[in-house]
Amino acid sequence: MRKLLTSPNAMSLSSTEQTIYQNALSFVADLSLNLMAVKVENHPENFLNWCAELHRICVHDVNRELLESNQEKPLKKLQETLSTGVSACQLKMARVIPWPMFAGFLQDSATLQALSERLKLLDYVAGMHDKSLVEMIEEDRLAFAGKHTAQHDVSVYMFDVEWFAGTRGAKTFHQLLKSHPATFDSALATIPLEGEVTLSHYENFVSAYKAIFAEHASDEKAPLTAATRLLAMRRPDQFVALTNAKLDILSQGLGLVKLNNQSFGDYWHELIATIRSTQWWNCEMPSDEVELHLWKNRAVLIDLFLFADDSLAASSNYIRMRDKPKKIKIGVAKAVKRSKASAEAIVDKAFEADDIPEFIINMRSTIVNSVKDGKTVDQAITLMRNIFG
Repeated sequence: MRKLLTSPNAMSLSSTEQTIYQNALSFVADLSLNLMAVKVENHPENFLNWCAELHRICVHDVNRELLESNQEKPLKKLQETLSTGVSACQLKMARVIPWPMFAGFLQDSATLQALSERLKLLDYVAGMHDKSLVEMIEEDRLAFAGKHTAQHDVSVYMFDVEWFAGTRGAKTFHQLLKSHPATFDSALATIPLEGEVTLSHYENFVSAYKAIFAEHASDEKAPLTAATRLLAMRRPDQFVALTNAKLDILSQGLGLVKLNNQSFGDYWHELIATIRSTQWWNCEMPSDEVELHLWKNRAVLIDLFLFADDSLAASSNYIRMRDKPKKIKIGVAKAVKRSKASAEAIVDKAFEADDIPEFIINMRSTIVNSVKDGKTVDQAITLMRNIFG
């Protein structure tokens, strides 16, 4: 263990990596006896793998029964520091690699990072680009904006709508989106759906977006993070979706000035400019269908270079809802009520499947009412199949 802990001294570390290493050592001091009890067999030769290996040891090999209560916090902080190290190293790598390596990294990380589910979200949102926010049912609008709710029927929304950037904490943003969706449509209309996105396009969006808050919520500043979610869903090939938790690590890993939730200028001139300077972003459109799918979403997929542990994919709101045990309660259970428009849209999406028989389609109004009253569309269709099939 001593050899592992001191090995970064022989590595060529950047200033960011050196800071991360020193931070890690500050937490190691409180855990030295616990760590020394671990037998180390793997001795990585680069800082990325060093961070990943020590993180694995902290999670799986440290004897938790021997930890004192005052050591729980240093252990957690050490794990957080090491995960930051992994993210910083992988983002540093993303600055210099060509497209084949970028695409290969995404595919190698597919299971860990729930790539399939993320792409389902991006495909679903892309399928809504012909609709305005005003025209969307509430569930679709929230899917675009990044807020998962119990109304997102797992039979239709087979993904966590909060991948890339959840916005549930941006309460004023969601209040304004609900009451003034047309103003957000006007802001998003400044960003073309195809072709080049210029600084002028972006600045027009920012002006329109900030004006919404200035007019309808003058006591609160317009948040950058929620704005980037909208931008990334409109043009995932051009924009990166931010959260407060990602601001520091993206700044560190990509070598940017430190971003904050009001850094609208630096978002474009630092982050987006850096993304646009990479080889993988500037590559020609690939002919391979799998790679083309990734290429069309390449900017927002920088997320897959952030640290992920074995629990990330399973923490999806979609999986939690899908696998939630069905509770049997005495009395009337609280159902998830939906508007008629939402129920109709959910049922119609389910009817697009190839295996829906004609007699089920003819019972649309009955199924819509069941979904409106709280059943999932699968439950409603299955019930009709069992009764009339």
